[in-house]
Amino acid sequence: MKREFLLLLLFPAVFAAAAVTSEPVRPRVVVSTDIGGTDPDDFQSMVHLLLCADDLDLEGLISSPYGPGRREHILEVIERYERDYPALRLRSPRYPEPAALCAMAKQGALESPGPAGVGAATEGSDWIVRCARRPDQRPLWVLVWGGIEDLAQALQDAPDILPRLRVYFIGGPNKMWTVDAYAYLERHHPSLWMIEANSTYRGWFVGGNQTGEWGNAAFVTAHAKGRGALGDYFASFLKGVIKMGDSPSVTHVLRADPMRPEAAGRGGSFVRSWDGRRVNFPRLTSAADRAEIFSVVEFALPLPAGMTRAHTAQVIFDNRIPAAVVNDGVALRFRFAPRDAKVWPYVIRSDFAPLDGTKGEFTAFPLQGGPPSARHPNWWTDDPAPEAAEGVHAGARTVSRWREDFLRDFARRLARCQPLPR
Repeated sequence: MKREFLLLLLFPAVFAAAAVTSEPVRPRVVVSTDIGGTDPDDFQSMVHLLLCADDLDLEGLISSPYGPGRREHILEVIERYERDYPALRLRSPRYPEPAALCAMAKQGALESPGPAGVGAATEGSDWIVRCARRPDQRPLWVLVWGGIEDLAQALQDAPDILPRLRVYFIGGPNKMWTVDAYAYLERHHPSLWMIEANSTYRGWFVGGNQTGEWGNAAFVTAHAKGRGALGDYFASFLKGVIKMGDSPSVTHVLRADPMRPEAAGRGGSFVRSWDGRRVNFPRLTSAADRAEIFSVVEFALPLPAGMTRAHTAQVIFDNRIPAAVVNDGVALRFRFAPRDAKVWPYVIRSDFAPLDGTKGEFTAFPLQGGPPSARHPNWWTDDPAPEAAEGVHAGARTVSRWREDFLRDFARRLARCQPLPR
């Protein structure tokens, strides 16, 4: 009798513990986005993120633009979420309240810090630090969809947070536009845990099963239009065609093994990064000079005779992409990260007349890979294997192979926006 009484006392505690341990551990997430900037796909990815918010512990939404994107563009999506919130809440009580989302929306860096890669703290960088320092056993995932300046600034100001961070960086064009901040991270925080997806993310909208309702336009018509305020808002971008290239970062953290980037999953699979991804040219270059695509190409052009530190210069790549230049009295120093395998031309503009208009170029070649880097033990990137590619996009097939799977999940979440039948 005594034994039976003890069991009765213990069983509730056992069952309570089982209930606690059976609840999935939701990942802590801060998103840094260039929503409202030069590419509207972030609006689509923000819709997807908010529809996944019941399975995440969202802690921050930071506007980190290259270009015109601002915090108000995050609030614009939250306003649509608020309209659908009653229906969403009925499906899952874990959806965060709209007011809580507005409170975590912060403005990040508006200007490039220049070649140093870091400058002054922002509301966004301070928020990353604050979130990372919260007492919590879970790591903090920082999903970077745009400029990486706010993450770099946070680590400059609070290097103690580095062990707590897990980063998924949608690179490619974002790396090209924010190469100085990237170079700061790579050089000063080489032990950072980071997935650098420069082309893998393209598998979300390139390749895979594009037949029937799974086509980029057909999916929007079949599953987004008419699915609440968020569904109609999603369909209003990109002429009703799916892009949402930042969404693989969200599906990665939602899988069972996000700490194993090499494993198969909706967010792609990756390989350890290799050395040789920073190339130095101490002179003006020609097409015979080569660098791997997505590498950091650093130039140090000796000052021509008669040029002094008082003279200024700027470099324009491909007739459209500016690079900040440091004149240290010995050389003109600047960086670039090529996003396509091709010949990249550049021209120097300067108030030193003999230099103004000087031209150069270099050739970027496709990913080749190499032995894992000892200097960057926790850095992962696109798989260069031919079988992992979709066309020219390295690693993209590791995402596109899941296309029907992740779109079915997204369709299910979009359907939550519709009111329940009476």
